[in-house]
Amino acid sequence: MLSGKAIPPRERLIFALDVPTVEDARQWVERLGDSVVFYKLGLQLFMAGGYYELIAWMRQRGRKVFADLKFFDVPETVKLAVEQLRSRDVAFATVHGNDEMLRAAVSAKQGTRILAVTVLTSLDRHDLRDLGFDCNVEELVLSRARRALAVGCDGVISSGLEAARLRADLGEGFLVVSPGIRPVDNKPVDDQKRVVGLEQAFLNGADYVVVGRPIRKAPDPQAEAEDYQARIARLFA
Repeated sequence: MLSGKAIPPRERLIFALDVPTVEDARQWVERLGDSVVFYKLGLQLFMAGGYYELIAWMRQRGRKVFADLKFFDVPETVKLAVEQLRSRDVAFATVHGNDEMLRAAVSAKQGTRILAVTVLTSLDRHDLRDLGFDCNVEELVLSRARRALAVGCDGVISSGLEAARLRADLGEGFLVVSPGIRPVDNKPVDDQKRVVGLEQAFLNGADYVVVGRPIRKAPDPQAEAEDYQARIARLFA
């Protein structure tokens, strides 16, 4: 199920820029150099201030940006929020909501691809039960993905564990971006529960993977990122 989309291999690795300040973010971009070309900017950086200025700075340096803000509000507010990204040259943006919220985001997207969040990788079946979803995680992911694609989303955020089922049932005509990438011998020591190794995520059908802590906490983050890139290059050679 290896992705056949015309995506440059080095863009398939998205680094989660989960740091507290814009200055920290800039230092990480400079530190990683050419080992990373695609970055995810989430709520932590958004709340730090200077989010749009950081995006402009990164775009000037040829870096791609994924605005992971998980818009969730009444549809008109979601639409207006997505419109704010129109002039920012953002590649991806996330929405976490029902059909009308997703449809509103799609209506305003222009050049930004809208990705629907299926089930956060920090949740397992027990967590879903606490939230009132008495169902199998995979079935919920599939249901949400099917609905998202029906209203025009460009793809989904999904654990690599569920990517194979998504491809088998829904085909190749959409993007799957998989966070929760961990070494295969990783123990559940952080908030990610539904994790998968890099190679398996791609072999299951992911188009992109999001990696944060395994690179950020490595003794040599740039070398670690280059190792991830080399492993991706071997898969897509």
